Amino acid sequence: MTPTFATCDLCDAHKNEPPELFRVLPPVFRDFGARQTFCGPVATVKCFEDNSLVKAAVDSVGYEDTPLGRIGKVLVVDGAGSTRRALLGGNLGAAAVRNGWAGVVIDGCVRDVAELAVQEVGIRALASVPMPTEKKNQGLQNLAVQIQGVWVHPGDWLYADADGMVVSATRLV
Repeated sequence: MTPTFATCDLCDAHKNEPPELFRVLPPVFRDFGARQTFCGPVATVKCFEDNSLVKAAVDSVGYEDTPLGRIGKVLVVDGAGSTRRALLGGNLGAAAVRNGWAGVVIDGCVRDVAELAVQEVGIRALASVPMPTEKKNQGLQNLAVQIQGVWVHPGDWLYADADGMVVSATRLV
């Protein structure tokens, strides 16, 4: 279950915090999944036009069991802003749903837009493009990534709704 929050309220409450504690992602991302509001602890992947590690991530357990219940994680993908190849499509979106991910945020592209639109997961990306990636098993995971100039670290919390996305070093709601 997604906690109730509004990114505008989070910004009002945390606007004076230093950037290592609270950040806002630029308003350049489009919404592709059926879940517009989502949040969770961050896992990261850095790759360029090769979605091997994105596939490995969404094929793995996408949640944490806590004393407060099960919490879906958010996969943040640094795709270097490439608009030439899609890092996530319908099959990987379905895997994210199946494995309990709350959301996927991609600094890059997706494909299979009609399939993604009905999948119960939050999906944000720069655009859609029909070209798939090459599978070369290249990339890195679980490291700090820079998404449109904003640093995102594994274990940060990402909150997304209709107004945008914010990242916090700690859980806010």
